[in-house]
Amino acid sequence: MPRRFHDAEELLPPATVFKRALAIVYDGLISIAVLLVATWIYTMIAGSLTGWDRYEQLAEAGRLSGDPGLTFVLFLVLYLFFAYFWTRIGQTLGMQVWRIRIENLDGTAVSWTQALIRYVTASAVVFLAMLGGYYLGAATLFISIPAIIALFLPINGLSVTDRMSNSVVVQVPKPPKSA
Repeated sequence: MPRRFHDAEELLPPATVFKRALAIVYDGLISIAVLLVATWIYTMIAGSLTGWDRYEQLAEAGRLSGDPGLTFVLFLVLYLFFAYFWTRIGQTLGMQVWRIRIENLDGTAVSWTQALIRYVTASAVVFLAMLGGYYLGAATLFISIPAIIALFLPINGLSVTDRMSNSVVVQVPKPPKSA
């Protein structure tokens, strides 16, 4: 049974673009730290399995620069990071700071599948924008930047990731002050 944040009849206002953007920046900084730690762990394991002398030779030859294993591990670690917070409490650390939360329309926590849909949708748009920038140069900024903005920009309260995952990002009310 998914966690219920509030009654189904209670409608919370959608999160503003400004708060979404600030939470994305905050979570982006935390994500960098998570990815650095994951890369370090991956490197320690890969170096131990390969042998440190051989691993150093591969690194110096530039043969580790496009490691698909590392790419997959980092993609998976980042998904697990976001999905853990989204499915448990509906908020990442950045979302907690700006008092916004991801939830279903009935006020329950999103599922792991919904979290995967949100993550893959956002990743695909960002990946395509980066790919276009790599192959087509700066001219793609006129397409990729609006695409990334549209990804998170709520239209009628729902962004593309909200619509794809059948969830919503809402403004969390302030807790009542105690006397």
